[in-house]
Amino acid sequence: MTDPTGRNAKLVCRRLWKLYGAEPLRRLRERGIDLAAADPADSRRVATELGLIVAAGNVSFEVEPGECFIVMGLSGSGKSTVIRCLSRLVEPTAGEVELDGKSLLAMSERELIAVRRRRMGMVFQHFGLFGHQTVLENVAFPLKVQGIGRPEREKRARETIELVGLKGREESYPWQLSGGQQQRVGFARSLAVGPDLWLLDEPFSALDPLIRRQMQTEFLNLKRMLGKTVVFITHDFLEAVYLADRVAIMREGEIVQIGTPAELMLRPATDYVRQFTRDVPRPMVLTAGDIAEPLGGNGEIAAGAPEVRAGTRLAEILAQVSIHAPTLTVVDPAGRPVGRLTPQSLSRALGSAERPA
Repeated sequence: MTDPTGRNAKLVCRRLWKLYGAEPLRRLRERGIDLAAADPADSRRVATELGLIVAAGNVSFEVEPGECFIVMGLSGSGKSTVIRCLSRLVEPTAGEVELDGKSLLAMSERELIAVRRRRMGMVFQHFGLFGHQTVLENVAFPLKVQGIGRPEREKRARETIELVGLKGREESYPWQLSGGQQQRVGFARSLAVGPDLWLLDEPFSALDPLIRRQMQTEFLNLKRMLGKTVVFITHDFLEAVYLADRVAIMREGEIVQIGTPAELMLRPATDYVRQFTRDVPRPMVLTAGDIAEPLGGNGEIAAGAPEVRAGTRLAEILAQVSIHAPTLTVVDPAGRPVGRLTPQSLSRALGSAERPA
């Protein structure tokens, strides 16, 4: 986990609030509410009494370098508001947002524009391509805004276009491309500046299912290749499970649980989280390491027990295990035993998750 102080985090979001309505801070202060210090439940209650809309309430999380952190929830849960607050496309009412230890909320407009142009890549559900410009011109546009000369910006744009699999379509116009190809152009344009932080707001939701899965796979390949830190918004838990290192589930402007996909499935904090995970095919998500039982007190393993890597999906293991099969020894990437997997533990994992406390 990330250091709770945020010292090791790439991006830190602390006690973030976004309230809609007239003069929310002044009106809350008149009722004795300081969003930075008051109990979140009291703040929300008073805000509601004042007729304010709580789009995001007391949202806190940290994103590690190279992590794909997904924020998900139903429509109206506040997830898109949060990602827009991170870039200050929407101004937060209160809270802190830091990138590499520097406050984004304290930046001047000029400083913020520089960060957006050079350190952030943003992709949204609607591709926002310029219809009168070619693929090459669309991808090179943010570099043009930076003042980079034409030879250099076109060189970098061509490299990025090839990276997303569109080599040969540089002179095409958006209307000549499929939806998936247009989204690739959007990815290329956001990556051309070499951003430290990649913000993606439901980038695949407008695509057909088959194209969507293909784009998800290509996104993972790009993310692994480039090592980008990603905040990704979605309403689809299957998408979150496939793409995320960790997931934050939001409801009515609040985060109700943060965890790895396996943690959310095996230990849902609330029935609301359980509803999201209920229909997910567990063998395709859970790994041997997720459900491994501890070794005995002396660390001994069963003689002759077959080994399985901790990262192996249960779908692959099912073919090796039956109710009469021996215990499997779960090993880490270095081959060291870290736990054991029995038919009974496998059966429990594939059954119902723990009841929330």
